[in-house]
Amino acid sequence: MAAMNIESILDRHSREAHRLVQILRETQDALGWLAPESLTAIAEGLDIPRAQVESTAGFYSFFHTRPLGDYRILFSDNITDRMLGNQDLMRTLCEKLWLEPGRVAEDGLVSVDATSCTGMCDQGPALLANYRTITRLTPARIDEMAHLIRRRVQVGDWPPEWFHVEDNIRRRDVLLDHGLAPGEALAAALDRGPTGLLGEIERSALRGRGGAGFGSDIKWRSCRDAWGDAHYVICNADEGEPGTFKDRVLLSSYFDMVVDGMCIAGFAIGASKGFIYLRGEYRYLLDRLETRLAQRREAGLLGRNILGRGFTFDIEIHLGAGAYICGEESALIESLEGKPGKPRIRPPFPVTHGYLGQPTTVNNVETLALAALIAVKGGEWFRAIGTPASTGTKLLSVSGDVARPGIYEFPFGVTVAEVLEAAGATDTQAVTTAGAAGSCLAANEFGRRIAFEDVPTGGSIMVFDQSRDMFEAARNFAHFFAHESCGFCTPCRVGTAVNARLMDKLALDRGSPYDLDEMEKMHHLMQGASHCGLGNTATIALRDILAKFRPAFDRRLHSPDYEPGFDLDAALSQARRMTGRDDAGAHLTDNLSAHAGGHPSEAKP
Repeated sequence: MAAMNIESILDRHSREAHRLVQILRETQDALGWLAPESLTAIAEGLDIPRAQVESTAGFYSFFHTRPLGDYRILFSDNITDRMLGNQDLMRTLCEKLWLEPGRVAEDGLVSVDATSCTGMCDQGPALLANYRTITRLTPARIDEMAHLIRRRVQVGDWPPEWFHVEDNIRRRDVLLDHGLAPGEALAAALDRGPTGLLGEIERSALRGRGGAGFGSDIKWRSCRDAWGDAHYVICNADEGEPGTFKDRVLLSSYFDMVVDGMCIAGFAIGASKGFIYLRGEYRYLLDRLETRLAQRREAGLLGRNILGRGFTFDIEIHLGAGAYICGEESALIESLEGKPGKPRIRPPFPVTHGYLGQPTTVNNVETLALAALIAVKGGEWFRAIGTPASTGTKLLSVSGDVARPGIYEFPFGVTVAEVLEAAGATDTQAVTTAGAAGSCLAANEFGRRIAFEDVPTGGSIMVFDQSRDMFEAARNFAHFFAHESCGFCTPCRVGTAVNARLMDKLALDRGSPYDLDEMEKMHHLMQGASHCGLGNTATIALRDILAKFRPAFDRRLHSPDYEPGFDLDAALSQARRMTGRDDAGAHLTDNLSAHAGGHPSEAKP
């Protein structure tokens, strides 16, 4: 049966090795896990080395090469989930199921663990049950969940209200209030022609909304002018930054604008194929999005001869498998090609050597939706919104200590204080403006403006009131990056791990100023030597919090001098119990003193 399933999956993907990630996902869905014989069968079916298949399977968090139970429960562990009590809920579920976090139950039925932010910060605490999203966890839901698991009720038969995901749109502006019909923006772009369309994008000064802020017109022109057998458009929907969920809302309720934007990008650069790289945590959207793409093909808004105008462009959705690094465009392309999502060495850049070595433009979900708006309204209209250096509006995902968490669309130039007021924040001590990878602002900085020239952001705004321990926020971020580092380069691989260990040492009240100095050294080392943006941004929030909320760290310092993180004498306590000894000679410090003065038998009483 397993062999038949794998053969069917391979045939469905035309036995193409660059579709390996999707083949592994579907195999795991069908068989429960990726057994050694399954990996061998896939390797043989694709005619590639088994090591290549195993390398890809081992890279992604959502693939598992050992059984993890009929029920795989993953609690979202972003700092906002912790603020809402996710750790207590996780402990409760584990107690009710008689297992430890990170372990499989002895009967093999269930495993419970933590995962990185699932993009549900506006309606947490959240978890994934067999990779299906469940929001608004409560003790009552956890009790019922444990009961359902013990009774072996399939996840698909759990209460439907558990799986409900709201948009929580709190403030609309020109994008979220666009009023355009599906295909209207695409028709406007076709009327303008590729050259006219690129001219409008240039006049709009549209910059990428994923965080980097690169000029969209430059990227599109470079891709269009690059030689290749084919050109590709990729929509980066791998929204993994902690605290960000704006793209989730655009995909859920503004998908036609995103698709129009992809078609428009394809028209501008001369592409006939596009991909949506959908993060694995948004799997619940997959069937709905596939259905809508099929409806657009039937309506002449996608596929061959769109709108009867001779333009052909189609879209495929690829589902990620749990890897924050795949938000980096070259790592995303590697994943699309069936490989571990590790960033490429650049140059060459994706616009000349992207997917399958061909010219490729990779754009954020929000960027593509705005491009569709510009195709209708024009570049000058768009440029009149926002600031001269940051044109248009920005979608902000606001969560944490606010009365109204959700999506806020503001023109660039809005102050942080205005965002906080709109969200109903009170007594705020800190705001992170780009998830775990950007600045952390203290109260005296709330007059600063959201804009590329002042406070740049990919859209994550996490709010902390005076009751929060900012050390714990920094510690959560440190562990996030230690987990998500792809391991490609030594500065990031080692630096993120060192920071996490130092933060744990401080949490145990064993820290010293030496440890804080070490984190500062890690910041400078990783900033200058890391291979990609993950390593270069992994210490920004940590360093900001340390500088601006120093008392949260100082109160955990045990000694003004170097303090080792490992207590050898304490580690020997079990041996002392086994031998029945607890005299002075059985303790390390006394032994050292005795040796310093001569043989222990000569030591004075």
